[in-house]
Amino acid sequence: MVRLKEPQLSGLGQNPAAPIDALVRLAAHEAGRHGLELRKGQLPNQVVEALLTYGGSDSAVLLNGTRVSPTMRCRIAEHPDPAIRDARADFIRTMVEREVRLGGIEDLVEAYGRPPTELAATSDPKLRAMVARTWRERPIAVQLALLTDPDPEVRAAATQDKHPGVPPEYYERCLADPVVRANIARHIPLTPEQFDRLLATGEETVLHAVAGNPHLTVDMVARLQDSADPSVRVAVAYSRHVTPETRDRLLALVEAEDAAGSDDAAVALRWSPYTPSWLRDAPLAERLAYLDCPHAMFRKVLATGRDLPAEAWQRLDDDPDVSVRRAAAHRPDTPPHILLRLIRAHGERSHVRPLLVDHPNFPRRELRGLVDEPNPRTRLLALKDPELPVAELRRFGDSAEAFLRAGAARHPNVGADLLERLLMDPDPHVVEDAAANPVLPRARMDRIIADAGL
Repeated sequence: MVRLKEPQLSGLGQNPAAPIDALVRLAAHEAGRHGLELRKGQLPNQVVEALLTYGGSDSAVLLNGTRVSPTMRCRIAEHPDPAIRDARADFIRTMVEREVRLGGIEDLVEAYGRPPTELAATSDPKLRAMVARTWRERPIAVQLALLTDPDPEVRAAATQDKHPGVPPEYYERCLADPVVRANIARHIPLTPEQFDRLLATGEETVLHAVAGNPHLTVDMVARLQDSADPSVRVAVAYSRHVTPETRDRLLALVEAEDAAGSDDAAVALRWSPYTPSWLRDAPLAERLAYLDCPHAMFRKVLATGRDLPAEAWQRLDDDPDVSVRRAAAHRPDTPPHILLRLIRAHGERSHVRPLLVDHPNFPRRELRGLVDEPNPRTRLLALKDPELPVAELRRFGDSAEAFLRAGAARHPNVGADLLERLLMDPDPHVVEDAAANPVLPRARMDRIIADAGL
């Protein structure tokens, strides 16, 4: 029981059906507090009060925004314990000091109690840099001040993202600044003189930035064709300004280097940021010419369009490269059998949303048939059927793969016997998911809490 106690408590803290009195009792245990802190939605006032009592400043750090009611926000702000009262602000200031990027300017406003314009002019350069990283809709006057800031880290932060950008009258100044030139060289239109100066720096980051600039002219692209850098050759190959023969030659060179064991070539082919994004905005006739392109990246970009004729979609649905087929399958009118065929053959990519099984045209009546698929990741998708029979769920509960057992533990149709077994699973994640299932009986919730001595 000792081994199972903590994941059970953490899961129960996340359980949307757990009553308030149970949540209050869970707050007295570290694992219970962990679950409560992961719980979705606004926490009841009694639970917040219990977290402050038992978790102190550690819990107070996470009790902010929509997680707590206005009443409890005031309660925390006026708390007699300064460690609790200042926990969130101290955490944000520590993140600023450590230069850990925050979610938005609102965090800084809350922690420092000052409006964004004042924070942008503070004497602390780390705070100014954080303002530049988090205040995405800052006015042009603030952006100009950040671009000319005396601290190089602030200037770098101000140009880290494409927006809000750099006004044309500041191009020369920024291109002459070593800490920001790469940041803006990848976005702005370059004159021939600016292009020459950037290449003359000999800096790899600058070269890579220039190579991916979408505004390069034909002459500029031609100047980069003979680069020894594989990433630059890939960027040039993806340009609209090269012939198919040049494209084939450049990519063949990089592929040969990759086959010979070059790490730089492998990165250039598989993880570089370059894509022929210009193809998305090309006229339809020009885009359709790339149906026969031997390079999958072009066909993949083509497949992100939404105005292709039926015969083009048929070609893309049967493309030899699965990434192209996946891109095509995300169009609004993908036929159901295409979605099912792709899922059966290759499963899902969980990090790409929306999932194919969530496509409006996916034949959801076929989900149940995935329980017999040999690939366990594909079998997992059968659990998207909310009415999957308990007999099938037991098969998942008996699986060697913990993620399949966890999927059964989360399912709304899981039977009481199976749920009880999963509460005793050797994998803590399975146990946690079982305890978080809202079908868990109230009596079982009480027993979990009582067994923990709460």
